[in-house]
Amino acid sequence: MSVDMRTFLAHVELANPITTAAGCASSGRELAQFFDLHRLGALTTRSITMAPRAGRPTPRMAETPSGMLNAVGLQGPGIDAFLERELPWLAQRGIKTIVSIGGGTVAEYSELARRLADAPGVTALEVNLSCPNMEDRGRVFAREGSAAAEVIASVRSIMRYDVPVVAKLAPDVADIVSVARACVDAGADALSMINNPLGMAIDTEALRPSLAAVTGGLSGPAILPLAVRCVWQVHAALPGVPLIGIGGVMTGRDAFQLVLAGACVVGVGTALFHDPYACLRIERELEDLLRARGFQRLADAVGLAHRPPGSAPRHLLVDTEESTP
Repeated sequence: MSVDMRTFLAHVELANPITTAAGCASSGRELAQFFDLHRLGALTTRSITMAPRAGRPTPRMAETPSGMLNAVGLQGPGIDAFLERELPWLAQRGIKTIVSIGGGTVAEYSELARRLADAPGVTALEVNLSCPNMEDRGRVFAREGSAAAEVIASVRSIMRYDVPVVAKLAPDVADIVSVARACVDAGADALSMINNPLGMAIDTEALRPSLAAVTGGLSGPAILPLAVRCVWQVHAALPGVPLIGIGGVMTGRDAFQLVLAGACVVGVGTALFHDPYACLRIERELEDLLRARGFQRLADAVGLAHRPPGSAPRHLLVDTEESTP
């Protein structure tokens, strides 16, 4: 028995729920050396900025128990090069592409949206809110619902209606549900969570911080429980909002946890650094788990852990309600 692995990110249909996490597959050319990118549900690009960025000084990556710290700093060639070389390469091949963007001001996010609004090949726009607001003492947009909402409202007002706007949330907040709600109220079509929580390590030989930037984003298996918690809380509060679950996914079982918590799409990041085939393996393992448990569709498992034991899948409940005289 085959499992229908199709899913929807807002109104956009994806062949399966697996995407790359922003920053972990650049803009696709690297992974294309190993497999056909059409086998992904979608490819998420690194976060694109207005101007070229060299990134932060080295060392900017460090291994930690069950994880990895990074402080790369959104290194990239900028929007002009992306539109000239990277996006056309993906569009010509028909790859479903979630373009991630990052900015230091609301105006920068707005301009990035304007430049991408008419660009062919943009399946969805992921707004990386874990960037410092240069107009507010460097306070990260994702930390406050009002700041995050201002960015999302600006981007949504510019981006064409057929391209979903996805707000990417950070877990380093007092109440992720309130930030999520603010983004949805501002026009976000979907939510992506979680971005890397901040962490730090100290090199006990050098007696100095392991990263030149001192702190960095923590990723890898260590943050999976944090991602599951955030997805669970937001799905419980906003059950109709599509969620991309990201954080510590190394196996199909990890992806299954996020699906059961409420994610309809799952991002794979750190696993790609040591296994370029990780997305394909995880999608296959997830399908095997669904089949073994009698699921005919991925959609029937999304958010299932929230429902009482023995309850029918959501689509069956809807069918029953519609057939009631």
